[in-house]
Amino acid sequence: MDNAEIAKRLFEMAEMLQFKGENIFKIKAYQKAARHIEELEEDINVLRKKDELGSIPGVGDAIEDKIKEMLDTGTFKAFEAIRHTIPEEIDEITAVQGIGPKTAHILYTRLGVKDLEGLLKAAEEHRIRRIPGMGLKTEENILIAAKRQVAEGNMGRFPLGTALSVAEEISKKLVDGTLIREVQIAGSIRRWKDTVGDIDLIARSDEPEKAIEVFTLMDKVQEVLEKGNTKGSIIYKDNIQVDLRIVKDDAFGSLLQYFTGSKEHNVKLRKIALSKGLHLSEYGLIDAVTGKQIPFSTEHEQYGRLGLQFIPPELREDRGEIEAAMEKKIPRLIEVSDIKGDLHVHSNWSDGQDTIEELALAAKALGYEYLNISDHSGYSKIANGLSEKRLLDHIKEIERLNESIEGIRIFSGTECDILPDGTLDYSDELLEQLDIVVVAVHGSVEQDSKTMTQRIVAALENENVHVLAHPTGRKFGKRLPFMMDMEKIMDTALEHGKVLEINSAPQRLDLNDSNAIMARKRGIKMAINTDTHLSDQFYNIRYGVGTARRAWLKSDDVINTLHLKDICKLLGIS
Repeated sequence: MDNAEIAKRLFEMAEMLQFKGENIFKIKAYQKAARHIEELEEDINVLRKKDELGSIPGVGDAIEDKIKEMLDTGTFKAFEAIRHTIPEEIDEITAVQGIGPKTAHILYTRLGVKDLEGLLKAAEEHRIRRIPGMGLKTEENILIAAKRQVAEGNMGRFPLGTALSVAEEISKKLVDGTLIREVQIAGSIRRWKDTVGDIDLIARSDEPEKAIEVFTLMDKVQEVLEKGNTKGSIIYKDNIQVDLRIVKDDAFGSLLQYFTGSKEHNVKLRKIALSKGLHLSEYGLIDAVTGKQIPFSTEHEQYGRLGLQFIPPELREDRGEIEAAMEKKIPRLIEVSDIKGDLHVHSNWSDGQDTIEELALAAKALGYEYLNISDHSGYSKIANGLSEKRLLDHIKEIERLNESIEGIRIFSGTECDILPDGTLDYSDELLEQLDIVVVAVHGSVEQDSKTMTQRIVAALENENVHVLAHPTGRKFGKRLPFMMDMEKIMDTALEHGKVLEINSAPQRLDLNDSNAIMARKRGIKMAINTDTHLSDQFYNIRYGVGTARRAWLKSDDVINTLHLKDICKLLGIS
């Protein structure tokens, strides 16, 4: 097992203990150890060999023994003992907004609710409101959230961040320069869709059978589903299905286009091909009269043969991209290289891990011209939010660093909580002293649509606010989007000249592509930020840019593509 797998198992143990209502200190001990193991730079197997597991913060003797047991056997006795007392389907319940492990346990023990179907039935039959401490309002909120969970249709899918990490890990293992010369990730990952059903890989090899053999014999393969001459299919760690197809060089572009999809995009392409006397297949185009196969080594060539401008993968969803390509009107979409700075970053003053100086130097190394240090406000106590006094010291520290660090401007900022009543966590007098004010909802996330909408609208009406961070509040596998009137919020943002964020953190991707399209069509400016808590997370910018490209965003739709002097002028920074 590797670091991520050990940490995941410890987090799962903590969640099961929460479900059972066990001692809170024991739960926190597992969570603390898991967090530190996730952040380790050294392989935990190496630490074990050096007898240094005990040097990991949060790892005492008891958890050290369990880590050793996992490294030896893949699990540990206490985990297996408690796992068999909890229904396997309970994850469906805890994925519903507003239901944590404790509430799930109450619903299970009181009503026998163990899956999403049972939860919907219990709410519709008004049985939840009869549980002491629940009530009518709680039942209504659970019913709304459960129905939205079903409507999302994402069950059985994986967040993009999870799937892309696995796809890149496998690609790196496979490419050896001789047997397998190149691997390209296809499917919905290549389209940067926020959730993924499985992973599609396309590879170049002159010895396809041997390449498939290597693929199926990789470590972390849980099951081999298919092993053919040019295709292999496996179940990889975490139960992700991965399909690999081997193709000759002359048809590589055709296969890549076909398996990038989407299905709807390819259906429309087939109609265009038919109008030109051609048939579209995974290996290229076929002349309808002669039956001759016309393979293409690049996607550009295939789209060109169909009379189309090249269509970036992120747009291939049958949302007008083919019609635009016929008229040569596909715009130049935003690219990672267009980003000039990050406006949402956390240092170790709140819940980040790096100093402001370390973050600034890391951003400078990426070629950024500016960086907004937006540590949490005091309301976010769990994130070590800054009191008003600490924020004033924070401002002074940034002033000092701006005098000593050349080549990058550090903005003094905040991620200020929008309180449940719509007021802000800092006074206007204090906010006026900051360069950039980012606001966000963190607590009381279960509010009804009217209350949440009024709460966010009130914040956007504040003249000191610049950016609304992760506007819908979603977290994959943890929390669904807030109940809110997005159109009213966007209208308010447009009226008051506020910026909406596309949060690049893989667990958020918020705004999503649909909401970003809505914002673009209204003329609302956006910012693509990483919400960095560790300097390595600056590289997550690619997720936000991928989402923006799906929304047809150009560089001038995004404010942090501006050079330093221009963004200062836009935001009124001296």
